[in-house]
Parts: sequence; C-alpha cells; structure tokens
Amino acid sequence: MAQQIELKNTVKENQLGQRLDQAIAELFSDFSRSRLKEWLVEGKVTLNGVVVTKPRTKVLGGEEIILLAELEDEERWEAQDIPLDIVYEDDDIIVVNKPRDFVVHPGAGTPDGTVLNALLYHYPAIAEVPRAGIVHRLDKDTTGLMVVAKTVPAQTKLVRELQKRNITREYEAIATGRMTGGGIVDQPIGRHSTKRTLMAVSPMGKPAVTHYRVAEHFREHTRIRLRLETGRTHQIRVHMSYIQHPLLGDVAYGGRVRIPKGASDNLTSMLRSFDRQALHAAMLRFTHPVTGELLEFHAPIPDDMVEMTEALREDALLNPLDEF
Repeated sequence: MAQQIELKNTVKENQLGQRLDQAIAELFSDFSRSRLKEWLVEGKVTLNGVVVTKPRTKVLGGEEIILLAELEDEERWEAQDIPLDIVYEDDDIIVVNKPRDFVVHPGAGTPDGTVLNALLYHYPAIAEVPRAGIVHRLDKDTTGLMVVAKTVPAQTKLVRELQKRNITREYEAIATGRMTGGGIVDQPIGRHSTKRTLMAVSPMGKPAVTHYRVAEHFREHTRIRLRLETGRTHQIRVHMSYIQHPLLGDVAYGGRVRIPKGASDNLTSMLRSFDRQALHAAMLRFTHPVTGELLEFHAPIPDDMVEMTEALREDALLNPLDEF
C-alpha cells in the first residue's frame, strides 16, 4: 500500500537563483533527485502555497516549500538474509558497524546484497520508511558506524540534524606522506568533470568541510583522525587527495603504494596488498531523535588497519627520523 508523505522546508538564502528542482534536491536530500523532480512535474510541490510544476522555476530564498506525495511499492527492494553487526537498537533507531566490501544502498551495478536489503530482512516494518531508514552512507570499502531510523519521524529528525551539522562523525584513517599537523579542508565537492563515478574539488560543487588532526607519524605515512561537518560523496577521500595526502589503498584518488626506503619484506608486501581505502568510521555521536538523549558509539578499528598501523609503527621505530 502506498504511504502518504508530507515534507516542509524553507528555501535558504544561499539558494538564491537556484532552479526549484535543485533547491528541493538539497532541502529533501533523503530522496533521489529523479524522484523529487517527478513529484514536482506531477504537481506535488507548492511554493508559498502555489503549485509549481516547472523544474526551471527560480527561487529567491525564504519561500516555504511543501511536498505532498506517495511512496509507491516500486520504491521497495528485496529483503535478504544478510548478517548485520548491530551495535545498538531500540524502537526508533539502529546503529550498525559496517564491514568492508558491503554497499549501503542498491544502485547501478549493485541491485541487491546491500545493507538496505539486510535491513528489510531483519526489520520488515522498516520498508515503510524511505530508503529503509538509511540516514547517511559509507562507501563500499569504508568500515564503521552508521545510524538507521526505524520510523519516518525518527528519520526526518535525524536527516534534519545531519543537515544542521549536529551529528558528530569521527573517522580513523591512514594517509600517504608525512603530515606536519592538523587542519581544515574547506573546499566544495562536485562530480568529476571526466570520471563520472568519481568526485572532485570543484568551484561549482556543494560546500564541504573536513577537520583532521595527526594521531601518529610514520616514515612515509600518517595516522589521522577526521571529523566531518558535511557529508558529501567520497568527501574525506577527495579532500585528503586535494591536500596531496590521499588515503592508503585509495587507488581511485591517488593513494598509490609508497614504500619507505629500506622497508622490510613484510611491510612492503602488506603495503602492496592493502586493497581498500584505509578509512574507518570510528565514532558517532548524536541526540536520540525521540528521547532527546545524547548517544555516543565507538567501533573498534578493523584488523587490516590495526595490522597495517602496527607494521608502520615498527618500521618507524627501526628507522627513526630526526624531524619526528
């Protein structure tokens, strides 16, 4: 049975001059652009109380947008019996520790076998929530914590908190190169101009802010902790590549193998065989969308990153550098 939904938001001042379809894509980001545009053309969107059906309509900022629509059965996906590592759950939310090689949401090339398919199996009622309650995503080979909403009100509140930057997400990573200190990368991110499956820093992109600090130095690598203010696709990977310290193992964004001079055969082998970006969502802190309680969760660093860190640490001890 179709589910009725009603979404309300106000056009932001910084959206002045945007097309209406672009504006609602930013304001209601838990739905796909194509689905939102379809609803717009069908007359499901009002702008200051007036039905608007033309995607190219310009917004000025301050207008109230109301979207009244239905989620049809075609938005549903297959439930599959796939194990989930549940860190926490109650009547409203679930916190999952995602392993590597696990896509979050079905899409081109990955029609099933995702976190979403697993959620539908373990929590059948979550099918009534858009995107099976998924609030934010992690890349296929990024490990760590995700919060999922069991109900529409919980998801709406969490998405709003995410947009307001009130959800704290901290990551552990290993970057290539010797970093001298922490900092902030405040650079917009958009689709790569030629490689359409990748993202890039672009003046035409969406605002993106990443905070990072050095946790441990090695000879040719650095262990870092990062916090996201925004949640753009591949944000950490793009920003670290932009400052010329791509993540270890992230071939897509320039994380080519860097072997320290005189490294042991074991470390050399480990570096050459590390086959994913060394990135883990280690901490998640947010206010419970229903109870208002402040919650904080931690996920242990996965074995492959622990073993790599230990090997790099041993190499640094055996080959000390004066500057560190």
